[in-house]
Amino acid sequence: MSLLPHYVHILNPKLKHIYLSFDDAGNLVIKSPKVSQKQIEQLLLKKASWINSAREKLKEKKGKSLDFSQSCEIYFLGQAHTLTLIPYEKKRSKLTFDGESFSLYYSVYDEKVFQKKIDAFYKEEAQTHLPSQIEDWSQTMGLEYQNISFRKTKRQWGSCSGKNHLSFNTMLMKLPLDVIQYIIVHELAHIKHKHHQKTFWKLVECYLPDYKQTVQTLKAFST
Repeated sequence: MSLLPHYVHILNPKLKHIYLSFDDAGNLVIKSPKVSQKQIEQLLLKKASWINSAREKLKEKKGKSLDFSQSCEIYFLGQAHTLTLIPYEKKRSKLTFDGESFSLYYSVYDEKVFQKKIDAFYKEEAQTHLPSQIEDWSQTMGLEYQNISFRKTKRQWGSCSGKNHLSFNTMLMKLPLDVIQYIIVHELAHIKHKHHQKTFWKLVECYLPDYKQTVQTLKAFST
């Protein structure tokens, strides 16, 4: 007899189908209309391979901390780069990147400090390189935003407020350039359409005809 995985079931009568996902803590979440327990169990058995694969990929999730006790990699612009920890005499830790690999120099082994250094790297890169790209796309699309902010978040890659304030996750810098461009266009499109209905996606497709393929790439970095 197969052992079914532990899951959280959220009942939503408005849904037409059953959806599987993982929350930030790595818990399997099932969202569905009213269905029988047998239907859920059948789906879990059918999707067992996907569930196991998704669990393995959680370590690459956008906001998840690295395991510095093992050999690890840092993603930057879609590429994985080796991170090497190097003890040295100075008290302050520092992170360097030579275009091929990352080196983290430290005097005291402190994983929280290490993670902060990496987060700071992503934030600095986002603040340095993304504003000009956002402005270029804003001009191309003829859509005017109010301002831009950058911060690390666990749930969203980006957002557009009702007053057209754009916010972007600094973890964007992990993603390939074409995926970053998609997220920028996606959020700018929300200036005109505050929803995800057909008119919104038509606008995105107007500037990124292959956006659906890009979304699949994005999912590999999000699940």
